[in-house]
Amino acid sequence: MQLQLKKPIVFFDLETTGTNIATDRIVEIALCKVHPDGKEEVKTYRVNPEMPIPPEVSEIHGIYDEDIKDSPTFKEIAKEIVSFITGCDLGGYNSNRFDVPLLAEELLRADVDHDVKRHRLVDVQVIFHTMEKRTLEAAYKFYCDKDLKDAHSAEADTIATYEVLKSQLERYKDLENDIDFLSKFTTRTRNADFAGFIAFNDKDQEIFNFGKFKGRVVEEVLETDPGYFGWILNSDFPLYTKKVLTNIKLRKATLF
Repeated sequence: MQLQLKKPIVFFDLETTGTNIATDRIVEIALCKVHPDGKEEVKTYRVNPEMPIPPEVSEIHGIYDEDIKDSPTFKEIAKEIVSFITGCDLGGYNSNRFDVPLLAEELLRADVDHDVKRHRLVDVQVIFHTMEKRTLEAAYKFYCDKDLKDAHSAEADTIATYEVLKSQLERYKDLENDIDFLSKFTTRTRNADFAGFIAFNDKDQEIFNFGKFKGRVVEEVLETDPGYFGWILNSDFPLYTKKVLTNIKLRKATLF
């Protein structure tokens, strides 16, 4: 089934040094841009993470320190990646919880001003887990009746994700072939940041979603306990969370 697109969508997948959004880095990124006319463009980059890859992680994705020692750093390719995804929607597998937040972190570390929140996001894993509750390999076998070769290779996983979504649209008639619908369907939480430390309440106010102020409106906490802002900025929170918090603080200041 051909995706009905009003603008391109870029499916992407990351291989990384680990699963900590705040501290781990990208070692491979694959992107598959699908245009409204069905044309596909695939780009894959190996990335020097400027830190060692733990051996147990290398055993999963097959990328070792020696493989990427001469590869460009993310900062060196960041603008090229932003140029490729600008004006596009983004799709992935478990992307809303991991790939998108980590991409946002890497862009901030590279000093590239591109807010990933501006993209509509489609997480194919959410559709799959809602309908079938399986892994990507099982999803590929279930929907496409093919075995996923080179699993945990970023490019193989990216192409498989794209093919699974097309098969999901054919199988589930209550899914609309529309990126806006799919983005809303696969976005299960309403967070102001990617990591879920700051959420929205039913009044569309930002609230803390953790710690001693969980459920409290962020603006109110920053006013009554200004030291909390400094504590977060100096702690091991994702850069994007800190950016959102800073924007809230600055927005509050401009009201006076």
